[in-house]
Amino acid sequence: MRARIGLKRAYEEPAAEDGQRFLVDRLWPRGRSREALDLVDWAREAAPSDDLRRRFHREPQLWDEFCRSYRAELEDRPETWRALVEAAREGPITLVFAARDTERNNAVALRSFLLERLGDAGDP
Repeated sequence: MRARIGLKRAYEEPAAEDGQRFLVDRLWPRGRSREALDLVDWAREAAPSDDLRRRFHREPQLWDEFCRSYRAELEDRPETWRALVEAAREGPITLVFAARDTERNNAVALRSFLLERLGDAGDP
C-alpha cells in the first residue's frame, strides 16, 4: 500500500480526505483555533529548531541548505517523527503548516523525509 502524506495550509478548511491531521510547525498559526484545525496532534518537536527556522525565514533562498540541516535534525531525533510514520502506515495523513510559501517550507521537507522512511517516493 502506498502511503499518502498530504500537505495543507492551516488557513485552508479541513476535508475528510485529509485523514489524520498533524500540525508540524513550532509556532501555533495566528488566528486559528484548535477546533478549526481539526488536528489529531501538534507535532511541534518534529518542526525545525528555532535557530534553523529563523535562519530559513531570513534567507529563504537557502532552501537546499535548510533541507539538509533539517534532515540532520530529524535523523538525530527519531522520536519526534516516528508517530507520523506509524500514522501514515495506517492511512492518509496531512501535514498542516502556516507558511505562505506552499512549495518551500518545513512541511514539504518533512514530507519528503517521511516518505523516504516509508520507502515510498509518493505523490507531491
